[in-house]
Amino acid sequence: MVTFEVAVNATNIKLIQPDWDAPSHVMAYSTCRQGGFSTGVYASLNVGDHVGDRNQDVAANRALLPNADGIVWLQQVHGSHCLVLASDTVLATKKVLADASISSNSLQACAVMTADCLPVLLCDDKGSIVAAVHAGWRGLADGIIEQTVATMAVQPHTLMAWLGPAIGQQNFEVGVEVYQAFSQYQNAFEHSVNYRSESPKYQCDLYKIAKQKLHALGIMRVSGGQYCTYAQENLFFSHRRASHQGHATTGRMVSVIYLNKT
Repeated sequence: MVTFEVAVNATNIKLIQPDWDAPSHVMAYSTCRQGGFSTGVYASLNVGDHVGDRNQDVAANRALLPNADGIVWLQQVHGSHCLVLASDTVLATKKVLADASISSNSLQACAVMTADCLPVLLCDDKGSIVAAVHAGWRGLADGIIEQTVATMAVQPHTLMAWLGPAIGQQNFEVGVEVYQAFSQYQNAFEHSVNYRSESPKYQCDLYKIAKQKLHALGIMRVSGGQYCTYAQENLFFSHRRASHQGHATTGRMVSVIYLNKT
């Protein structure tokens, strides 16, 4: 995984590139939290316009991103709907209820915002189609990865995936509801130090669940998954960390993928 800095308008923003063998015209990155204009709990590269940050700061932050004009911002609802982007039907400013998007044109970029949930980026060997998936535990349980891959309509073995920054297992404590939702992935759970038989708690590994789902679909080339948004406060926003610190909200990162065929 490669981290690099981009100087835009005298402001350095730090981006993470996938460590995969995608075709050279497939462009992809995840943002970190440094280098933007937001302040307070949103400091400083917050790209979420739904978390209470100043609209002008969010707009200025988004304008710093590579291919900013091509990004289609979704209204994410922790569901399983995947949107196919078409340049003549979807505008980058339009709010669309979806948790994944797919693009095969060079005019629009797929993007998902996260602050603990797992971003999954996908592309095929030819670089003819790309996708971005917002995979929190509810979306994973509802089949957002499976739905996205099916909608891409290419042979799964031709796809590769990158797992972007998400909360790590050691900091993602969950209850029975989540454990039961992934009963077939028991190797993705460990008993929490707060485990009690009457109210059991577990440590959940979103990376491991996503990787097993991708493998089950025939996508064997899966990279990423080294970061923890909760633990690495200097790099990432984390909704769970913010709540533990007594904050009602925090900022958002974005993971973006698009085709540069120019």
